[in-house]
Amino acid sequence: MDPIENPYAPGAGTPPPELAGRDEIRAGVRVALERIRRSRPAKSVLMVGLRGVGKTVLLVRMRQEATAAEHHTIFIEAPEARSLPALLAPQLRESLLRLSRSDRATDLARRALRGLAGFTRALKVEYQDIRLALDFDPEPGLADNGDLEQDLTALFLAVGMAARRADTSLVLFVDELQYMKEEELAALITALHRSAQEQMPVTLVGAGLPQLRARTGRAKSYAERLFDFPFIGPLDEVAARRAIEAPADAQGVRVTEAAFRRIFEETRGYPYFLQEWGKHAWDFATRSPIRLDDVESASSGARTALDEGFFRVRVDRLTPGEQRYLRAMAELGAGPHRSGDIASVLGRPVTALGPTRSRLIAKGMVWSPRHGFTAFTVPLFNGFMIRFMRDNDWRP
Repeated sequence: MDPIENPYAPGAGTPPPELAGRDEIRAGVRVALERIRRSRPAKSVLMVGLRGVGKTVLLVRMRQEATAAEHHTIFIEAPEARSLPALLAPQLRESLLRLSRSDRATDLARRALRGLAGFTRALKVEYQDIRLALDFDPEPGLADNGDLEQDLTALFLAVGMAARRADTSLVLFVDELQYMKEEELAALITALHRSAQEQMPVTLVGAGLPQLRARTGRAKSYAERLFDFPFIGPLDEVAARRAIEAPADAQGVRVTEAAFRRIFEETRGYPYFLQEWGKHAWDFATRSPIRLDDVESASSGARTALDEGFFRVRVDRLTPGEQRYLRAMAELGAGPHRSGDIASVLGRPVTALGPTRSRLIAKGMVWSPRHGFTAFTVPLFNGFMIRFMRDNDWRP
């Protein structure tokens, strides 16, 4: 069939043609944001899940829906190399400039802009990656102490006052939150907590790997009472069927039951993998309907595409020792695995492998679902590691 008309969209954060199985979480966030706007209590939301479950896609869609509902929104990704002030400052400036155009909120928005000027100047020495054009002179004593936790709290309260006056809210959408430094995460939690206590319309919708929940707890002990942590997992069979069949139906193409069953079996319902298998099955099929033999013939290409893109880009960041650790995990299966069992495969003491495990957690490759256990953050990664390191050179 015509590859130009292929409706499936595998990619990093690429919106799928059918966002299936996520209606409940989207509705929950819409309710929370509307309550925040009306100064009613609602928790911020931190979505957690493995790679490939569509967390970024959900954040993007939620932001679009929030913007359409006239909330003021900010979208940032928390990379490993940039500071929270550097990420927040320019987007806060844009949002405050928009708020300043509201007749009711002009004065308060300009005051918040003066606070942002003081915030930026006070923290430039410590966070040298801050670059921001200042629209107003700082207001002495407003968010300019040079202490991130205190200044961010004062800044959020100033922004919240302007948003409340304009009958709107400020919603921070933050992706890859697990990479944020702990002291910066603690400052963000404190600012959100204080905003909630003052009933200011400022909130966070974030996403990260499963270790994010533990990281927020370490940063601030009350974090679990401040956030909801919905787990975003693979799609069930009904939602996976929608994700595969609805885009094809829109093009007048059917997918046989046997073809869908094989796609679901290969992908385990993970949204990114569903898109990859759908794309390759479409390209391989010559006519409607897409049949089982089309899927079987396309599976090799889908697996290769995942190996060379989705999986390989992650393993290339690792040291040989870290790769061997993951290969030992793969030898044991999908996991989770006891740290002692992984050490036994490698013929090393558990204590000697502790630093390697810690680095892999920091790089977002594994996480600890419970004490003494380690699991992959990337679905089906055990199969890739076996294909990637076929020889026994990794063994002790």
